[in-house]
Amino acid sequence: MADYQELYSELRRIAHRYMRGECPGHVLQTTALVNEAYLRLSELDRVEYQDRQHFLALASTFMRRILVDEARARARDKRGGGAIILTSIDGHDVAAASPEIDVEALDAALEALAILDPRQARIVELRFFGGLTMDETASALGVSPATIGREWVSARAWLYHHLSRA
Repeated sequence: MADYQELYSELRRIAHRYMRGECPGHVLQTTALVNEAYLRLSELDRVEYQDRQHFLALASTFMRRILVDEARARARDKRGGGAIILTSIDGHDVAAASPEIDVEALDAALEALAILDPRQARIVELRFFGGLTMDETASALGVSPATIGREWVSARAWLYHHLSRA
């Protein structure tokens, strides 16, 4: 596995990409998101990271949970006015007519997608929240990059349809 400095830099890059799409005035900063995810990872017992992709996959799960928890807390505080908004999924607009995504809505959509197709939901989580490339995602899930590419397109289309109805 890569050294700590390299992994921390990768986590900061991923977190920075998320945070630059946030609404102005968001209380969670890039460093805080990385540190919180890293703290949660360090609290896991009996986890041996197989490689860099495995570590980033777990980190992506924690970053997703942190962002969703923050969105829920802000929504509770402001009764719906504090949802975290992200502009795209992995640099690709989810919907040209709707360039912003509510993290809470995305989380609910991912939960629904996971019922239909758990691997597609995991692909979205790894690519969007984890910042993994197609090859890294394929390696983390043990499938071919071509499979990831097909399922990524399918998952994005499903999410677009689901989120545009909401």
